[in-house]
Amino acid sequence: MSAPDLSLEPWMRGPIPGIEPLVMPVFFSFQMVREDLARYTAGLTQEQLWMQQGSIASVGFHLRHIAGSIERLTAYLMNESLTADQLASMKEEAAPGATLSELLATVDATLAATEARLRTIDPATIHEPRFIGRKRLPTTVLGLLVHIAEHSQRHLGQAITTAKLVRNSAS
Repeated sequence: MSAPDLSLEPWMRGPIPGIEPLVMPVFFSFQMVREDLARYTAGLTQEQLWMQQGSIASVGFHLRHIAGSIERLTAYLMNESLTADQLASMKEEAAPGATLSELLATVDATLAATEARLRTIDPATIHEPRFIGRKRLPTTVLGLLVHIAEHSQRHLGQAITTAKLVRNSAS
């Protein structure tokens, strides 16, 4: 088996062996998060990492939010309630302090843990109901899978744009 062509986006590299096709797009999304965060945040200073441009959230916030939101959404996907730690962490996502390497390691660890959980999804459950938050807003397993992938990409894009902004403001 040849090495994947890393010049292609993850979804263009072909199927991932052993991954359910209905779940595979989330894996592609996660791989893009890993690769693009490494590329676009490389060399950011601690100041740039936590710098806010007007009302735009910092790069550090987006990295914490990617990890935290994936963890929370995965809990709902697995029919679990959020823990007190998850709720407390959500309130601290914008608080400066962590380094870029710490944040990237947290994102990667969260993605890996979620991928392990996603491998256990039975495709026969894809249309089963799931509920979000205290209001128990209705969705399905498929709805959550799609949202986990798209929400990760949304914040990836915001992190990339903000990283470019803070780099340009320093020059």
